[in-house]
Amino acid sequence: MVPPLTTDKKAAALSKCSPTSAPGVEGIPYSAWKQVKKINRSILLLILAPLVLLGYHPASLKGSNGVFLDKPGKHSYESPSSFRTIVLIRSVSKILEWIIAARLHAAARLRGLLHPKQCGSLPGLSTYNACLTLTNDVKTLQRTRLKVSSLFLDIKAGFDNVDNSTLARILSEGGIPPYLLSWVSSFLGEWSCTLIFQGAPGTPAPVNVGAPQGSPLCPLLFLLYVAPLHFRIPRGLMISYVDDFALTVASLSYRGNIRRLQELFHRLETQASGLGVSFSVAKTELIHWRTPSQRHSPKCVSPIQIKGEVIHSRNAVRWLGYWFTPALDSSTHISRRLALAQGAFALIQRLNPPGAGLPPYLCHRLATSLVAPILLNGADLFTPSVGTSTRLNTFWRKVQRWTTNCFSATPTGILSVESCLPPISLLITHWQRLAALTVVCSPPSMSPATARLYPSFPSLSMHRAPDSSLAITRGLSSIYLPLHWKTPRPVPLMRNHQPVDAVAHRTIPSTLGQSRMPMINSQLVCPTPILPPQSLMDNTYSALRKRARETLLTEWAALVPTPEYYLQPPALSPRPFMGLGKFVAGRIHQMRAGKSYLAAHPTWRSPDADTSCSRCSLEPETFQHAILSCPSRQDCTLRLLHGVTDVGPEAPLWTSLPLLKRLAPFIGVTSMGFPPTIFPPTMPPSSPLFSLSSPRVPPPVFRVFSLAEV
Repeated sequence: MVPPLTTDKKAAALSKCSPTSAPGVEGIPYSAWKQVKKINRSILLLILAPLVLLGYHPASLKGSNGVFLDKPGKHSYESPSSFRTIVLIRSVSKILEWIIAARLHAAARLRGLLHPKQCGSLPGLSTYNACLTLTNDVKTLQRTRLKVSSLFLDIKAGFDNVDNSTLARILSEGGIPPYLLSWVSSFLGEWSCTLIFQGAPGTPAPVNVGAPQGSPLCPLLFLLYVAPLHFRIPRGLMISYVDDFALTVASLSYRGNIRRLQELFHRLETQASGLGVSFSVAKTELIHWRTPSQRHSPKCVSPIQIKGEVIHSRNAVRWLGYWFTPALDSSTHISRRLALAQGAFALIQRLNPPGAGLPPYLCHRLATSLVAPILLNGADLFTPSVGTSTRLNTFWRKVQRWTTNCFSATPTGILSVESCLPPISLLITHWQRLAALTVVCSPPSMSPATARLYPSFPSLSMHRAPDSSLAITRGLSSIYLPLHWKTPRPVPLMRNHQPVDAVAHRTIPSTLGQSRMPMINSQLVCPTPILPPQSLMDNTYSALRKRARETLLTEWAALVPTPEYYLQPPALSPRPFMGLGKFVAGRIHQMRAGKSYLAAHPTWRSPDADTSCSRCSLEPETFQHAILSCPSRQDCTLRLLHGVTDVGPEAPLWTSLPLLKRLAPFIGVTSMGFPPTIFPPTMPPSSPLFSLSSPRVPPPVFRVFSLAEV
């Protein structure tokens, strides 16, 4: 029986389609289909439901465009292998593929067609999950005084080698419903592709092999295709991420590891040949893991021979975006991420030259959406050392100063609050806490890292991986003794937790009061009567992530104090005045921070300078005095800022859109906070500078963003 296609399932599939994605041959973007859904919710349902019911994908939806993108880091681009072909499929076909992918994934999970060690292109299984599992097992095996080695493999042209008949046999033997089997067989045949490049003829060419790489369904089909390649390794681990495999073994010597890896590769290659796939020797890498106690002993350089090629061990291996070293040191990975972030920051600095450019609101957006993801990629797994943290802090303060246009003398605590960018150490902790929440709230039967949690962890499922290598560490001496996951590490450090248990420790501030952790994606697990409703667990998971955000703000206020004169609370969202122009908003940042050209804000060069207002000489020239009390500015204050009585943290000035729009010309007209050597402060009230139509008013103000928008 074919389950009916409902409006909710169609809406869920449409929500996964980005409106900014490139359209296919027909040129209709996803934003158009979302507008159609708002007008008539049943149109797409009437179009797609018969195709699901009949198990048929029409040829009219199989036309596509092929766009070539160069692969980064290639020495030469004369070979076609240096380019990646991206297939742009019709948008309505992708909506249908999302629907089929959700149904096929659920059916495959219930029937055990996906191996527990497969990650990637599956809900809740990211590169972090795979790398955390690898790191956990390597350290666990090392604690038994064994030598550990890993071989990293890559399937050559994976998607292009998916055979339709072989995949149909795998799905049929696994008990997949006939309508899904029929639809997948119809989907993989009779495709056509039009290559798009300069001078291309523009005629479609038939494609009868493999699966289209731009399809949301094809990664799942490939995972089902290569699932039979996985097998259990005694005292070892095999884990994969789509087409990237990692074989890890342990023995009493590295030479014994080489022999085991060669045997395992031969077995894996034999099974792969039966599926019509093979592994790329050029992308094969070997690493011999070491413990910190082995840093003074000679390094193992034993190579491995694969298909007649000699593969030497590497000092650093990049797998799934993470840089691994033999000692699992974090400096190599974080240093490379820092270099990439510095390059990206140097590029966007051109958009914001001194004296002109983007407002702080857009600078904050670039910092959080471009610089921070590049810098923090991998920080969920690797914690920086003291020396690396110093370099990260130095760079991150440059980003904060660029965002706010504050001076170098601004205290770092104030700088982070003004830029709405937390210190990098707290940001890394928050990043790790969110990643840990994802691990502990995943179903253990699906997530290999969750299946390695200590049995005492309060999960809704007691399933644990039988091959997690935890059993071989029981009963050891003081080198390692398994502890309860909430037990703090003793001092001096005599016993260690499992690495996955250390990840679970990071969730303690966010999970206080929780008797059991919720389970996301539980609908993909065999239903049991003890599980709460999925909507309740999703809401609980969202509440835990929100609590992690609140914990970040609490730690920010407690661990990074600001001077007594600065009372602004930390916030993650940009403040409304940051939508003003760069020049005006920068002056506001400087005056709020207490480091500006106002006389009451002396620098370390002249701490004993006169702080009285140079215009009236009645009071110290503070921010509040310059706006509200200075007699020489009263004319502009009455005309532009009438009703403003306070500039403190709770003042309406910082939340009122009309007042902020009038504050900008007030600063320009009165030259408040301007360099006194350029704009003389002493001017009679009759000066034309006090006229709103004066030509000396700074350039037009940029848009001010409301609180609802930020």
